[in-house]
Amino acid sequence: MEEYDDSTYGQRIAEVYDAFYMDYDPASIELLAELARGGPALELGIGTGRIALPLYEKGVSVQGIDASEAMLSQLRAKPHGAEIEVLTGSFAEFKLEQRFSLIYVVFNTFFGLLTQEEQVQCFKSVREHLSPEGVFLLEVFVPNLCRFVNHQTVRAVSVSPSGVKLEVTQVDPVAQQLTTQHVLLSQNETRLYPVKLRYAWPTELNLMAQIAGLDLVQRWGSWSKEAFTKNSQMHISVYKLSE
Repeated sequence: MEEYDDSTYGQRIAEVYDAFYMDYDPASIELLAELARGGPALELGIGTGRIALPLYEKGVSVQGIDASEAMLSQLRAKPHGAEIEVLTGSFAEFKLEQRFSLIYVVFNTFFGLLTQEEQVQCFKSVREHLSPEGVFLLEVFVPNLCRFVNHQTVRAVSVSPSGVKLEVTQVDPVAQQLTTQHVLLSQNETRLYPVKLRYAWPTELNLMAQIAGLDLVQRWGSWSKEAFTKNSQMHISVYKLSE
């Protein structure tokens, strides 16, 4: 995928992002508010505010970072969106004056950092911005390479009389990268929404955190705090400053 950078995904998908991903688990807002403990929160990859706005409306002071100005424009256009302070740029390396009770990155957005070095740097940046009792929450999928045949897969997301939505993905198991096109086909047009991710295993994430001076304190298999098991397809992991 040529000329793909930190902002490409958001710039291309901003206009339809909320239509694609409108739903969220209400338990996510409850858990994030619980972990914030009344203090300020920072969302990495805040996007259109799909999670930040419900959290803000629950009384949590939220700030955000995102590489895509198009996504942030969608956020600002929503009720209370302009009240959330945002920084435009990569969340791999950032500097803010404030320290936070909660820093979080959800919906696999952490994997949008495409190298291990960037992912480690993100953990380091998070460490520098956590309050002494603060925590870092990460929501990502558990990699499942069994779904690929010859390093690729095609999935029909939806099929209707008016169109088809496909997800076409290739995997590079050496770089641990997924290159995907979300393809919308209709009688009149074809629309492409690209995304690249660098997946990491749960144990690898723990090691990145340790390098940065953070320790895992909890890992769940759902926002409702279900146990993380060998069958879990995603995980919610919480880190704190090392002793």
